Amino acid sequence: MNEETIYFPVKLVWKGGKIGEISIDNKVVIRIGSPKEDISASFHTPEDLFVASAAVCYMNGFIEFTKKMRIEFKSFDCDAIGKLEKVGRSFEITGIDMMARVIVESEEIVQRIERALELAAKYCFIGNSMKCPINHETQVVVE
Repeated sequence: MNEETIYFPVKLVWKGGKIGEISIDNKVVIRIGSPKEDISASFHTPEDLFVASAAVCYMNGFIEFTKKMRIEFKSFDCDAIGKLEKVGRSFEITGIDMMARVIVESEEIVQRIERALELAAKYCFIGNSMKCPINHETQVVVE
């Protein structure tokens, strides 16, 4: 990424109640709402998107570091769980736990993959922009 300022315009349109749609140029519309509005609804909540943004940034960082380190992996997945708690008079995401799993073909690259995961966590600019702590656990499997 270059060092110039980059802007990310998002358009939110209210659709009634606590339901809306997020539009970003040339991207799929995201239907959003509140979990209190209808727990069975198939739209994304702000809490979902908050946790997902940290997980996506972590994955992107991992991929970038593996490219720079010239190492390959077979698969990557990450389970992320955000914890919403009442803090004072309002609610906050007080922490995010992530469990990343990477499958590699060779034992020789396990330490380098672990280093790429460590760097991805350290330099995740979305995670670093959040005030809640993010706990990263990793598992590297040789297949």
